[in-house]
Amino acid sequence: MDPISDLEFFTRLVRYGSLSALARDLGVTPPAVSSRLALLEKRLGVRLLNRTTRRLTMTQEGELYLGTGSRLLEEVQELERMVSSSREVPRGLLKVNATFGFGRRHIVPALSAFRRQYPEVEVQLDLTDRPMNLAESAFDVGIRFGELPDSRLVARRLAANQRFVCGAPSYLERHGEPQSPDDLRSHRCIVLRENDTAYGTWHLSRGKRHETVKVHGAMSSNDGEATLQWALDGHGLLLRSQWDVQQYIDAGRLRRVLPEWDLPPADIYAVYPERLNLSAKVRVFVDFLEKSVSFA
Repeated sequence: MDPISDLEFFTRLVRYGSLSALARDLGVTPPAVSSRLALLEKRLGVRLLNRTTRRLTMTQEGELYLGTGSRLLEEVQELERMVSSSREVPRGLLKVNATFGFGRRHIVPALSAFRRQYPEVEVQLDLTDRPMNLAESAFDVGIRFGELPDSRLVARRLAANQRFVCGAPSYLERHGEPQSPDDLRSHRCIVLRENDTAYGTWHLSRGKRHETVKVHGAMSSNDGEATLQWALDGHGLLLRSQWDVQQYIDAGRLRRVLPEWDLPPADIYAVYPERLNLSAKVRVFVDFLEKSVSFA
């Protein structure tokens, strides 16, 4: 068996996420894909995937095979491009992960325009309520906000972004504006429940001074669009990113409060696994995003 061909087969299987999906793409039956995977695991002497009726999960050996194998495939492809002196054209499956709100507002139209310009690229966009692990889910590019804890990823900043505390003029006229972070405790605050962090806890800083405030309110949601609509309707103060609220601030429908206080960093990044030779589709797409994402 050809080791390079096996690497390509395994990489595609992980990308598609199921035997049947890859079988449809290859024009073969799922048992044929299952048999090839079994032969590959037999040759290597290890199990690469744990298979259930609903999903595939990589074993530790599978993660090693995919991670190292992907880099080897990139090197082989780069070598072939160098030897043949062929023009590098973005092509193949591009798998992207973003969160729901930002993904719908900015990544969906960006991918639409990108696909028109590069028709040989297939696009798969997964929108989730929290960032996915790129290596485990075989994503090419992920969109992240703020500090990036995973040093194994390469990051390109797409846009500067701040977090604001804001409220509708109608709410501020009735309840007044907070003059300090501590005043937020007595205000009606709209709480967004997202990720695994403690929700309703707002962190503000001014120079060397740091304040952590546990806010409360009668309305909360795990959906950013819902909390934004409630803030626009005058139900309370909201902490949201600039990309989401700047247009409403400019239109006078929301007003920033405590503007002299900073909130945790929220710059927007495209991240991707570190590779010796980055594929054309990823490199060109990240360049494209850097020029496309704008909301200030």
